[in-house]
Amino acid sequence: MGTLYIVPTPVGNMEDMTMRAIRVLKEADFVLAEDTRTSSVLLKHFDIRNRLMAHHKFNEHGTTAAIVDRLKAGETIALISDAGTPGISDPGFYLAREAAQAGITVQTLPGATACIPAIVSSGLPCDRFCFEGFLPQKKGRQTYMESLKDETRTMIFYESPYRVVKTLQQFAEVFGEDRQVSCCREISKLHEESVRGTLSEVISHFMETEPRGEFVIVLAGKDPKQLKEEMKERKREEKKKHYKQSDKGE
Repeated sequence: MGTLYIVPTPVGNMEDMTMRAIRVLKEADFVLAEDTRTSSVLLKHFDIRNRLMAHHKFNEHGTTAAIVDRLKAGETIALISDAGTPGISDPGFYLAREAAQAGITVQTLPGATACIPAIVSSGLPCDRFCFEGFLPQKKGRQTYMESLKDETRTMIFYESPYRVVKTLQQFAEVFGEDRQVSCCREISKLHEESVRGTLSEVISHFMETEPRGEFVIVLAGKDPKQLKEEMKERKREEKKKHYKQSDKGE
């Protein structure tokens, strides 16, 4: 049996690449890449002269079986995405699952990812959080946000600069304009920036300053005390409703 290595790559600064990641990419029999053109630049930068094979969301269901067979035959294969850790809003989960189910060793190297730096630098609680990735663009978007209305953990979302303002405005409608938020853009790049404040304040900022770069939105969860009071109020209302229905029945 070979080994499948899942290798994080820099989200911005090339210096975020680890020495172990460079060694694994050099020693692997070949490297699976989300976009071979993007990854060829990375490999060239670190003088990694290895063969690249395309593995992305449009072909992963068709190529995974053959890759698993090669792993079974003893080959060592490394998987990378365009930036960050494969499997986190990038291809990787399906291959990792199929390889693990086939009894193949799957090793993920520690390394770059955008969500952790964003939440740690947000100033919002990061002892408990939930990663939500990209919201549905159209169908089910509103329902999805409504399902998070009572979430008490800090929430992390990925968003493109073209939808940031719209997403923040929708958050204000669902969670309230006073909910705290941090918008971190261009993580580990030259123009990295975190814009913090209430949803209302951050919306105003980006209405005046055009959003640029890829965004990580870190949204505060609901105050547990507020949620507890609301749950008590809901129970009281349900009891009142029950008594009214009982009186009508009599």
